Parts: sequence; C-alpha cells; structure tokens
Amino acid sequence: MAELDVTSSLGASGGAGQPQAATPTPTLENGDRLTRCEFERRYAVRPEIKKAQLIEGIVYMPSPVSLVHAEAHAAIQSVLTVYAAFTAGVRVADNATVRLDLDNEPQPDVLLRIEPHAGGRSRVSDAYLEGAPELIVEVAAGSASIDLHDKLRAYRRNGVQEYVVWRIREPRIDGFELMDGDYRSLPPDDHGVIHSWVFPGLRLAAGALLAGELAGALEELQNGIDSAEHRQFRARLAETA
Repeated sequence: MAELDVTSSLGASGGAGQPQAATPTPTLENGDRLTRCEFERRYAVRPEIKKAQLIEGIVYMPSPVSLVHAEAHAAIQSVLTVYAAFTAGVRVADNATVRLDLDNEPQPDVLLRIEPHAGGRSRVSDAYLEGAPELIVEVAAGSASIDLHDKLRAYRRNGVQEYVVWRIREPRIDGFELMDGDYRSLPPDDHGVIHSWVFPGLRLAAGALLAGELAGALEELQNGIDSAEHRQFRARLAETA
C-alpha cells in the first residue's frame, strides 16, 4: 500500500485544521464574459486599469488613446461643460461609469444629465451613476466601432434619449434621438449645427468641431444659451426642482 501523502490533506496553510488561503480574485481581461457584479469585483482589484466597460456582457478595454481622439474628446467635453455651467439642474461628466442594466456598465466619453430633483432619470448610488443619462457622446474610430453597434443597441434599449457619435477617421458627427423605441437620425441644420431637443439651446456646431475650430463651436453654443428656448428650459427646470 502506498504511503499516505499527508501534506495534500493539510490545506494551503500547511497545518491541519488551519483555514486555506483565500482564492484570489481573477484578473479582468479584455473579452471576458461576465455579469455586472463580477465585472465590478474584478475591476475593483485592478486600480491600474483606468477604463474598462461591460457591453452586452462582454468586457472591453480600449487600446492607447490617439491624439486626434483625445482632442475630439476635449472639444466636445468643453462644449457640454459650458452648457451645463449655464443650465442649473444639468450636470456633465467625463468617463463616468454608468450602471445601465445587468449586462451593461459602459464608461461613456462624455455625458449630460438632468439632475433627479429637476426630473432626470439617472441617480447616483455608491458613487456611481445608475440609470440612463439623457445624452451620451462617444468618440469612435469609425463606422465599424462598437459605439455604432452593440453599444448603440444597449443605449437604445435602456432609454438614452440622445446619442452623439464623433467618427474621427471619416470624419463626421452623427446625432440620434430616441423616438418610438428606436434611434432616428438627428441631422445638422443648413449651417452644420445639431440641435438637441432634450436640452434646448444645446447647439453642436459639427462643422466647426470637425474643423478644429473650438471658438466657433463655442460661439454657436452661446447663441443657443442666449435663446428664448434655453431661458424657457431653465425656467422649467427651476419649477421642477
């Protein structure tokens, strides 16, 4: 009879009756298929990861960000930040984790939301945003990007009312509005300006933004902020608050 290997029955601590070492949390990897709870658990132990998203149950971890992507991101964020600064009850956020549903926890490039006390549907819970913000902007590589496919479907299903995608390779800026459960195009006007219907007075000068003319984009935004529709919107938010 072979001699019993006692070390195999003593556990990881090396002594009988001693607790075994806790199983380490698996690492977060691109392409993992996870529940939202497990995604958050693995993300929490990887502080060196600055951006990871769960889209339709799949983990996406982006490659290094190009300068053209970063500049587009900064430009559109500047426009939304100025709008929020002049619109009490509206908040802007950059790369905020959003708990949409059990399979989707994206980290949009920029979002604009109405605060709950003013009638908005998203809420802050445990320092994270729960529910769909009213407007999301993503900066995408091109038409094949996840931003125009799986992520678009997730945003549509969860009721993100307006969605803007800046395609940097093509280049173009597409606006979508949620109507009857589906996204329809929100095209620019004759001057290349996209007008938000959720945020009256928010004017995205697509032509100026694509040309790198931030001053022109901000000038057009100022026209929107000075408009009667924006004054009426501010009054409605104040009444709701």
